[in-house]
Amino acid sequence: MDKKIFYKIVHGMYIVSSKRADKLNAQIANTVFQVTAQPPQFSVCINKNNLTHQLIRESMVFVISVLAQDTPMQFIGRFGFRSGRELDKLDGIEYKIGITGAPIIIQNCLGYLECEVTADIDTGTHTVFIGKVLQTQLISDIEPMTYTYYREIKNGKSPVSAPTYIKEIDIGRRS
Repeated sequence: MDKKIFYKIVHGMYIVSSKRADKLNAQIANTVFQVTAQPPQFSVCINKNNLTHQLIRESMVFVISVLAQDTPMQFIGRFGFRSGRELDKLDGIEYKIGITGAPIIIQNCLGYLECEVTADIDTGTHTVFIGKVLQTQLISDIEPMTYTYYREIKNGKSPVSAPTYIKEIDIGRRS
């Protein structure tokens, strides 16, 4: 199997956030897509070991913030390679609280979708959460970051917990 084809599937780069009564958290995600138009629903795929997964499961809400193409790697790393169990990822970050009580990341984002979970699918290591869109806002009409741009222009990597993670030794290996 030539796993390099996986990098040719077009993804965006997003911050998915959620909350519970006493905790806010957010993480990078690239597995977000629209599921239905009426009502508008979007899905996110989150690793079961991530704090964000726990918060979505408890609150049944999430926010998708769309990253701008020029987002600095340090900002992406803060949300993608660090655990919210070890640090407050939102400390010093521009955000606001949405109608669901979940944090909406504004900094380096061009807009957001605030969602309430309507269904979830257990995929083993991850859960696909499907959410009905409750509120949206386009903050800026600039270019969104794609996963291809992140990998090829910014030389970004996927953390082990990402659904798109491929071990470097597996890339190009055929069976």
